[in-house]
Amino acid sequence: MAEELSFPTGIGTSDADQIRLLGHDLAADLMGKVGFGELAFWLVAGRRPTPGETRVFEAVLVALADHGFTPTAIAARLTYASAPEALQGALAAGLLGGGSRFLGVTEDCGRFLAGVLASVEVAPASAADWDALALAAVQEQRSAGKFVPGLGHPVHKVQDPRTPVLIAIAAEEGLRGPHLQLFEAIGRAHPAVLGRTLPLNGAGVCGAALADLGLPVEMLRGFALLARAAGLLGHLAEERRTNLGLEIYKTVDRNARYTS
Repeated sequence: MAEELSFPTGIGTSDADQIRLLGHDLAADLMGKVGFGELAFWLVAGRRPTPGETRVFEAVLVALADHGFTPTAIAARLTYASAPEALQGALAAGLLGGGSRFLGVTEDCGRFLAGVLASVEVAPASAADWDALALAAVQEQRSAGKFVPGLGHPVHKVQDPRTPVLIAIAAEEGLRGPHLQLFEAIGRAHPAVLGRTLPLNGAGVCGAALADLGLPVEMLRGFALLARAAGLLGHLAEERRTNLGLEIYKTVDRNARYTS
């Protein structure tokens, strides 16, 4: 007898009469009762978030949804201008641009902070201890010729407006954990090493907040992309009305200076 095939999953399945997701009847138990942000958290973490966790998580999604005419938004608009029949291609083009300079900092920062925390047996108990740990981490990065993820922003030179708000929300919900505390300490300690003061950027603080929620740091870029998908969809909806992508293309083409 041939071996029966089996593909175990804890996500979802369906039959002719029912769709099940995370062990629940999608239509009867989840629709109209679970928000999308809560569901996204649940799907990855494998547990339903608390109301406080949901608030912090959704604040992160809002913070990362859009940042104006970034390369990701321009790529989506130009792709849509070229192939308006393929909305999925335009959306994908924007998401593919999520990397080390845009959006990917969320994961890079979360990984960096988690690595530093893994190097100590006991988390610091005082602000001075956090500062000492942060100073050592920044010095190590500097000695290795590496940047500290989450420091600096091309637009917000003094303060990223998202950073204090997200830290405050996490504190209000009792979720200002070790990753956020370490990131804040890096904000205090890094000028002594780098010789200048850089703001803690929004993508970095989002990574710290997500790591404090217990979400796997290897998945943090996915949450940034989830958030930015909404923003890109907004750009594409506007593109349908304005055809701005074509104007961007024409402006570049008309001002190109070709050299041999």
